Amino acid sequence: MAAGSAPLGRRLRHGRTHRPSSRARALALTVVDVTFALLAVGALVVLTTLVGVVFRRRQGRARTVDSAEAVDPGLLGADRLGPEATLVQFSTEICSRCPGVRRILTQVADSREGVHYIDVDLTHRPDLAQQFHVLQTPTTLVLDRRGAIRTRFGGTLERAAVENELTRLQKEPTRA
Repeated sequence: MAAGSAPLGRRLRHGRTHRPSSRARALALTVVDVTFALLAVGALVVLTTLVGVVFRRRQGRARTVDSAEAVDPGLLGADRLGPEATLVQFSTEICSRCPGVRRILTQVADSREGVHYIDVDLTHRPDLAQQFHVLQTPTTLVLDRRGAIRTRFGGTLERAAVENELTRLQKEPTRA
């Protein structure tokens, strides 16, 4: 490039500098825009993957709840709570994972003396979703013999995790 020539153009025979057309500049901007868009999409894919992994790892984990307030069985549509513990599953009609959790909880309740199982369909009782802070279905609560919420599971769960929580609950010396 000769001294004094414009950086974006080339020198023509008659001494004037030729600037790239608006079309060429638009094409250059388009390449930059596409590159930026691809980088943005890549960053979004990475971010959503990380959020999904974190969300997936939290599924089915027992979270201990410190609740002194007893749940009224009538509110849940039941006559009574279990003499030892009660498993409460919140589900909806369109929940695809709820039948599997229902089978697990029913088996656990049937295999343990004094443990009852209650299924609450939030499709017909959306007020309970707000009251019990249910953000996903299935959500499972483990109530002690007084009806206080002791453990909460969000999403699918494993039978061993429920069994462990019931065993822990039965071993507590301060049960009322």
